[in-house]
Amino acid sequence: MSDIAETSDVERKLSGWGRLLWVLLPLAVLAAALAWVFAANPLRNLDIGAPPVEGLTIERTVLDSAGLRMEVRAGGSTDMRIAQVQVDDAYWLFTQEPAGPLPRGATAWISIAYPWVLGEAHAVRFVTDTGATFDHEIAVAVPTPRPTEAALGGQAIIGLIVGLLPVTVGLMFYPALRGIGREGMNFLLALTVGLLAFLFVDMTGEALELAGEAAAMFQGPVLVVLAAAASFLLLMAVGRWRGAPGGLQLAGFIALGIGLHNFGEGLAIGAAFASGAAGLGLFLIAGFALHNVTEGIGIAAPILKQKVPLWAFAGLAMLAGGPAVVGLWIGSLATAPQWTALALGVGAGAILQVIIEVGAYLTRSNAGKAGTWFTPVVIAGLIAGGVVMYVTGAVVKI
Repeated sequence: MSDIAETSDVERKLSGWGRLLWVLLPLAVLAAALAWVFAANPLRNLDIGAPPVEGLTIERTVLDSAGLRMEVRAGGSTDMRIAQVQVDDAYWLFTQEPAGPLPRGATAWISIAYPWVLGEAHAVRFVTDTGATFDHEIAVAVPTPRPTEAALGGQAIIGLIVGLLPVTVGLMFYPALRGIGREGMNFLLALTVGLLAFLFVDMTGEALELAGEAAAMFQGPVLVVLAAAASFLLLMAVGRWRGAPGGLQLAGFIALGIGLHNFGEGLAIGAAFASGAAGLGLFLIAGFALHNVTEGIGIAAPILKQKVPLWAFAGLAMLAGGPAVVGLWIGSLATAPQWTALALGVGAGAILQVIIEVGAYLTRSNAGKAGTWFTPVVIAGLIAGGVVMYVTGAVVKI
């Protein structure tokens, strides 16, 4: 007891300046230690003469009438200089903007007046002044879309068809589903958890795949995990601000999670447009529409027991389907992989939060019975949600 009293006395005696001193003193010791490391270089005796590790990541590729333009980023442990560029095994003159060596983490545009051929593949190799090489493949050469008014309008229509329309169709089942009993409600909520679980796994996988294409300095997988954790914790805090969400509030969270996933789908479609990998024919559009109808039913599940105004349905549909348009616009402009991975990581965290909240709502709706999750109806809903999303997802994979 006396020790606690003595500690309290010491804390009271520390003035504001005293506390500041004990904040600055440890930082000063750390700064002095780091300054000595850089000045004395204690590792110099371990230097075996190996060249520093260079890294080059191609973040954007633009094909137009002037040739090839690529935005590159130096992602290694040191500065680097691009000395030569090969296209299809032949050396070509190039211009770099800004010119000179690339500091670690810096980007530059490389322009090559190469007569690329529509529909063919081209191999590009960058050679540094140390002899290191970095390869980049253009799988299908097509002109890079420009953000014209007509192009953006056409992409918006496609985004609305694959995002907003199917979610709206799913919400239109609301009147027909309102009369279902307890077992039917349990099935729909479990179905929602099943489809969200599929979206979570799918989105996380895509985010980690893109993270592997980013420069090493961005620590892609860690970036995805941190983004997912931050969005999950933030949304959990907002959702539980005044108790566990239910009804329209829970439907809004479901719509938000699905909207972030549809944003990712829009990015994929836009990137496919930019690379020529997908023509987005009628079959593909129909596949996306079928894939997303189930999402609308999932959004409607928590509000089946209450009357909801028409404007709320419009808001839920826009929140869930509208982001597909924005994602398609951004994806068609060929964004860098690390920022796309970051966006998908945020979406994955949001979907995980919705899974937990829908699961909690299902448990509360059944008077907190622990065995609810192991009833045949709930298990059937979980399986059905995952299977439906998997089968329809196979149609739309590009």
